[in-house]
Amino acid sequence: MNEAYIVEALRTPVGRKNGGLSAAHPADLGAHVLGELVRRTGIDPAAVEDVVFGCVDTVGPQAGDIARTCWLAAGLPETVPGVTVDRQCGSSQQALHFAAQAVLSGTADLVVAGGVQNMSMVPISQAMLAGRELGHDTPFSGSKGWSQRYGSREVSQFLGAEQIAARWEITREEMEEYALTSHRRAAAAVDAGRFDGQIVPCEGVAADEGPRRDTTTAKMAALKTLVEGGRLTAALASQISDGAAALLVASPRAVREHALTPIARVHHLSARGGDPIEMLSAPIPATAHALGRTGMSIGDFDVIEINEAFASVALAWIKETGADPARVNPNGGAIALGHPLGATGAVLMTKLLYELARTGGRRGLQTMCEGGGQANVTIVEMV
Repeated sequence: MNEAYIVEALRTPVGRKNGGLSAAHPADLGAHVLGELVRRTGIDPAAVEDVVFGCVDTVGPQAGDIARTCWLAAGLPETVPGVTVDRQCGSSQQALHFAAQAVLSGTADLVVAGGVQNMSMVPISQAMLAGRELGHDTPFSGSKGWSQRYGSREVSQFLGAEQIAARWEITREEMEEYALTSHRRAAAAVDAGRFDGQIVPCEGVAADEGPRRDTTTAKMAALKTLVEGGRLTAALASQISDGAAALLVASPRAVREHALTPIARVHHLSARGGDPIEMLSAPIPATAHALGRTGMSIGDFDVIEINEAFASVALAWIKETGADPARVNPNGGAIALGHPLGATGAVLMTKLLYELARTGGRRGLQTMCEGGGQANVTIVEMV
């Protein structure tokens, strides 16, 4: 079988809601990282065989196959096609999977993967309003098949996160300590310049806008819960954000022909489903599946990135897998750094690769919860 190598990975800063990137058209955010990806790698952009980008809520400026629009907005060759993927929060992680699978199958040699999301410009509520115009309050409303299978139970990420906290007996205090650690790690990473090489400054923004240096557990304790009688607050959830990221995936032949220097080899790719009502616990069975397929153990990984959609998600995963917390999101996660939905998977992989390179680590694992009760797992090995 062929090998799939990641040659380069980079990202914009992650902008805070209504922050420095909020006025940037999503096509321009994506174009910004694509242009820099071509420049850094020195590839002939006409040799790229496809551009696979993740994006959620593809309405308004994110509609019309944003992958293709980003490529063209960057002034890159019209001969290169693009396709947009929606696996909810895991969209750009799945984009990487599709790109790597094309290379592994031998049907392509050079593919760009990534994602883009401007949540300030296209709020989740805007996509929901589009659904209401069609007579649907949620994507499931009006489906006889869904109702027969799942009844009238509310489908909500907030309720799912609460269910996870209750099921794994995770207290609000534990989650607040976890969130504080995320902010502290992110601030330390920014101060140490750990993100500098991976970030392409954009719209005058050169650093992630999310970390809150002045937050405390006392401030978090004063916040209202997201649902009545619940444990989770806004401080224990990922931040609404804007951003983009891109990676170049190449075959051994492309590496030779284009004189490229790989960063890492893609070792494993998989996705699994779980309970769509609990929704956010799927990384647990997905990780178990990946470890079973590879014969690896959780202790084999030097760096792990799991998306901090909510503190309960990451803490339940750590409890269930037995992962060393010091190796999980070592430079902070989405609670501190933000979660630009369709771009987050590629952002996490970029962070993962740079941290492995910085520390001399060998193997990394990435996973994240996704709408519909799904999860992707990607395992990479440095070369």
